[in-house]
Amino acid sequence: MSRTRPVRAGEELDWVSLDTYLQEIIPGLVGQPEISQYPAGNSNLTYCLRYANADLVVRRPPFGSKVKSAHSMSREYRIMKALKPVFGTVPEVLAYSDDESIIGAEFYVMRRVEGQVAAGRSLPAAWKFSERDTRRFCVAFWSRLIELHQVDYRAAGLEDFGRPQGYARRQVEGWNGRMQAAATADGETFEDVQGWLVQNLPQSEPAAAILHGDYRLDNIILDNDDPFRVIALLDWEICALGNPLMDLGNALAYWVEPGDPAYLQALMMQPSSAPGMLSRHEILALYAARTALDVSDFIFYSTFGLFRNTVILQQIYYRYYHGMTQDKRFGKFGPLVQALGNHCRGLIT
Repeated sequence: MSRTRPVRAGEELDWVSLDTYLQEIIPGLVGQPEISQYPAGNSNLTYCLRYANADLVVRRPPFGSKVKSAHSMSREYRIMKALKPVFGTVPEVLAYSDDESIIGAEFYVMRRVEGQVAAGRSLPAAWKFSERDTRRFCVAFWSRLIELHQVDYRAAGLEDFGRPQGYARRQVEGWNGRMQAAATADGETFEDVQGWLVQNLPQSEPAAAILHGDYRLDNIILDNDDPFRVIALLDWEICALGNPLMDLGNALAYWVEPGDPAYLQALMMQPSSAPGMLSRHEILALYAARTALDVSDFIFYSTFGLFRNTVILQQIYYRYYHGMTQDKRFGKFGPLVQALGNHCRGLIT
């Protein structure tokens, strides 16, 4: 996984309480843990506890979170545990607890996966990729999402994990509501975009699939010796059962291309514009070829994915605006919310 850093001020946990819990559920842990934090991500908090004989990862919701459903540790834990036997590229989860007296929130524990991450705006220089290598890498990345969508969720024991029928409508209504709840006095809620999404819901939806919900290059771990091989997929907290094209649209909303406007470039979190990477159009063609699903009219899914990102940024900015987090990165999110919302308007007009 990516390198850790000292724990950010204001995001410390009760380490004694957590260690006591871990010693009880994982017999044989040796010594006191070396504690650090994974700095990536704007949402859930991820910590590394390195004992003498085990490296553990602990995940909990952000401090000051208003929307528990968007940061559900129990959902993330359950789907990872269920998927491990049928879709091996998930870490091994060890325990979940909703006892908030331990660290102040629900959390779960998994084993740390040793590997590398293609985080940031550039591919690792050590890979020395040609454009052909980069294209192969990109195809491997998107193929993993396609494979996930083709998993038989019933065989995984997840038939009661959600309500696939009407998934798109619930998503639109849910994210519209979250935008309203996270409104701040210095911005708008883009009610015209919200209304368009409601009025343009797909008339029919493909067969339900397991949806990751946050599929990005920085959410996968790659083999240390073979960067073309994905060994773990992380961040399952907003996974669901539903329309796979919604998941694809959400993932493509993160995929920034060289010709995209500056405000989208500012949001780029992965090396999607590296020479050799597939364009969004090419990714849609790959997905259609592998799944036989019709992606010829993708405007609804594209707009929803980008509007969902708008709401996510607004939720994070809301916490900063009201002093719930001291992370200075989030102070810039207000103007980005406005720019991204206006981009959605441009797609539908």
